[in-house]
Amino acid sequence: MEKRVLLAVALSFVVLYGYQAMFPPPKPPQRSASAPRSADGTKPDAAAQPAAQGAAPPQLEAPATPAAAPVVADKVERDIVVENDSVHAVFTTRGGALKSWRLKKYQDAAKAPLEIVPQDTPAGHPRPFMLSVDDPRISAVLRQALFRPSATAVDVRNGPATLVFEYADATGLTARKQLSFHPQNPYVVHLSASVDQGGKPLVPTVHWGPAVGNALELNTSGYIMPPRPILYRDGDVERVDVGDIAEVANAQGLFGFAGVDDHYFMTAAVSLKEPVALNVAPVPVPARDGAADPPPPYVSWSIKFSGPANGTAFFAGPKDFDVLAAVDRDLVRAIDFGIFAFLVVPLLRALKWVNVYVGNYGWSIVLLTVIINVVMFPLRHKSVVSMRRMQEIQPEVKAIQDRYANLKMTDPARQKMNTEMMALYKERGVNPASGCVPMLLTLPVLFSFYAMLSVAIELRGAPFIWWIKDLSIYDPLFITPILMGITQFVQTKMTPSTADPTQQRIMLLMPLIFMFMFIWAPSGLVLYWTVSNLWAIGQQALTNRLIGPAPQRTVRPPAERKLKTAGAGRSDKAAKERR
Repeated sequence: MEKRVLLAVALSFVVLYGYQAMFPPPKPPQRSASAPRSADGTKPDAAAQPAAQGAAPPQLEAPATPAAAPVVADKVERDIVVENDSVHAVFTTRGGALKSWRLKKYQDAAKAPLEIVPQDTPAGHPRPFMLSVDDPRISAVLRQALFRPSATAVDVRNGPATLVFEYADATGLTARKQLSFHPQNPYVVHLSASVDQGGKPLVPTVHWGPAVGNALELNTSGYIMPPRPILYRDGDVERVDVGDIAEVANAQGLFGFAGVDDHYFMTAAVSLKEPVALNVAPVPVPARDGAADPPPPYVSWSIKFSGPANGTAFFAGPKDFDVLAAVDRDLVRAIDFGIFAFLVVPLLRALKWVNVYVGNYGWSIVLLTVIINVVMFPLRHKSVVSMRRMQEIQPEVKAIQDRYANLKMTDPARQKMNTEMMALYKERGVNPASGCVPMLLTLPVLFSFYAMLSVAIELRGAPFIWWIKDLSIYDPLFITPILMGITQFVQTKMTPSTADPTQQRIMLLMPLIFMFMFIWAPSGLVLYWTVSNLWAIGQQALTNRLIGPAPQRTVRPPAERKLKTAGAGRSDKAAKERR
């Protein structure tokens, strides 16, 4: 029984914290001190990185050549604003590209609308929706061309809208982009794009460039994931660390979705209807504000089609379950819920439902934790009662074990020990597994709640009380981790145990270990654990009151029992002789 308890604790520890070892903060790519500069004097881009870092972003530059006279083009570079209830986007006529994509419902560290398109990347990288082809000269023209827009501004708040960029020059080069927006999917752009040279269609590559813009604001330790490629194909999601980009640098196939995500946000091409070639590469970023080390790199990505892009959906927004499901049902797989996803999704829906009435995600976590513990009350009660019964007969179990302590494990006589113990369990009506099984049944719920609170974007920026302004980051005053450690210690002291004194002392160290492990955990997760501990303490006190104190049983040492047995044998013999 003691081994089973320790095994359950060890498994809990491994599952709760093992994923941190799987997702360590990536090391920034090393730059060569003697790296040459490009012809125009700018720093070399990711193409100059070692091959181990993955393929470099496609080069859009080309040798300088006289520009052909434009036939269809804008006169000057200008911005086109696209607005809906959730996004403020800015396109530029230079290359017909996206300059800014700000999410109104999410804030950055400065409390401004969150920017998805990085604004601090080194020069020379493409912007979202830029086009290129196999001919580098044409690609350079498409990048610098002033596309003529169909509107000076686009308002999507009242209904679907379309923005068209067109370009043509005297060489017969024509390019057209049509971007469609719909208020029901505010984070989606449907792109149709074509490039022709002298009436001959060219195969386009649609660039997104570096992504995702907010990922470098690492506000907690080990829980906020930097940008990484994400691919969904053949029913499986591939999440690739920056150090392993070479494995998928030029992935080809039919993808359900493909792009780059971080802990809470994602940019990706969705519901692709034909095989494409995905190109991804790291984009190193210099250190900020005098910091000694640079932040994790961005990841640049692009998709090459087999023909003109025709209504391809590009998503740039939050990894919110309902938002993703409204775009494409398979897109919800971008959220890493772990192996207990079948439980995490109902818990997430329950949390959002409770929050509709409570209006505060911190108190919603408290209330949902109480509801879950009420449901699990019978299982925990049965477990405690079973542990109490095991505790009552522990002296007798120990006495049986002591009688066979000197026998080797391979001695057939040790089988008698198991027979005696099973007879004792049967006589006292105790099932040795009944104390562990009910608690093990509650572990999937615990792990599911843990997984949900670790990735739920609903907690990002959600305040609780006073000093806790964001449930997705650690407690700045470390009050809740300390409370969690204290309550877990009290719970451990109150819980009946059949372990020997040494094992009990080891178990009392677990609250301290958990407290330090949860120091940097999201405060919403620590809040859940603390409330669960408080409930367990109250339930333990109630159970102790219902079943009463444990009776004290004393068992004579084996030598004393043998002496008494021997004396009883001699007395019986003497009595027979007298008769």
